[in-house]
Amino acid sequence: MNKNVALIGVSGYAGTILYQLLKDHPKVGTITLYGHRDVGKHLSEIQPDLVQYGQVDPVINQFDPKKIMKEADAAFFSSSAGVTNQIAGTLIEADFPVIDLSGDYRLSDPKSYEKWYKKPAAKADDLKKATYGLCEFHPKLSRYIANPGCYATAALLGLAPVVLNNLIDLDSIIVDAKSGVSGAGKKLAPVSAFVTVNENLTVYKANRHQHIPEIVQELKNWNPQLRSIQFTTTLLPITRGIMATIYAHVAKGIQDPEKIISQAFIDTYEDKPFIKLYGSNLPSIKDAAYSNLDTIGWQYNPVTGVILIVSVIDNLLKGAAGQAVQNFNMMFGFNETIGLPIVPVMV
Repeated sequence: MNKNVALIGVSGYAGTILYQLLKDHPKVGTITLYGHRDVGKHLSEIQPDLVQYGQVDPVINQFDPKKIMKEADAAFFSSSAGVTNQIAGTLIEADFPVIDLSGDYRLSDPKSYEKWYKKPAAKADDLKKATYGLCEFHPKLSRYIANPGCYATAALLGLAPVVLNNLIDLDSIIVDAKSGVSGAGKKLAPVSAFVTVNENLTVYKANRHQHIPEIVQELKNWNPQLRSIQFTTTLLPITRGIMATIYAHVAKGIQDPEKIISQAFIDTYEDKPFIKLYGSNLPSIKDAAYSNLDTIGWQYNPVTGVILIVSVIDNLLKGAAGQAVQNFNMMFGFNETIGLPIVPVMV
């Protein structure tokens, strides 16, 4: 049976991609749009490419949780951080199915959210009802799913096999993550302007990116001995894609690290349809672009004792809208691959 959905926020990059995915999803019926700045406007006025000639041109409605719960089976929030936690309370109280692409419910500690996001946090009781929806590791979901951040998705999926199997020195983790400009969002800023990005590389938010605490939070859930990581973000002069290049010292006492680590990746991901393993053939951005894949490769350096892991995703799909639909599929018992692209666009 098809599910009717509400989409709150369609003007940003993630919201745009999410609308496209839902519109083509074989298990989605009606899509009702909600917002707070573009209320009363037709979709064609803010996203003309989303409405084809002769098609219905939906109106952006004022956010109304009672109407959503009456007419829809689930709600997607693609609103900015600091907005969702101000308006989602009624849906949480009613235990209504929500998939939230903002960062408002990813961190279990309200103080951590306020430190890293510089905004008021959601209520502690509401946070307890949220599941951090990293699809490959959270098959049992609550009715409120906090969709992971893009950098966090790439980093965590790359680290999971070696952290869960105690194969690395936890104090040695370095994540050097690079993203296309769409990861910075649509808001105009000097760091993402064409004249800044073109023919250039820019390190930004060094040691203060808001995805750091959610990466550490999940790693600690897997291994409480972890204390922190070194994490750096760099803006690439491309539209979309994330490459997380990860370094860590292999744990002492591991015999034949290359074989053991390779087997850990195979065992962890052998039944995961959106994980594609490259082994020592390290993936490129185009190996995941325009798909919901995470492509992962690794190499062990016996001279330094360091394992290199490269994890590549499309930041707008597996890093945002694609993973949200994957969570939607899992929430309602659909095949998790339905409605999602699994083949990258190479050219």
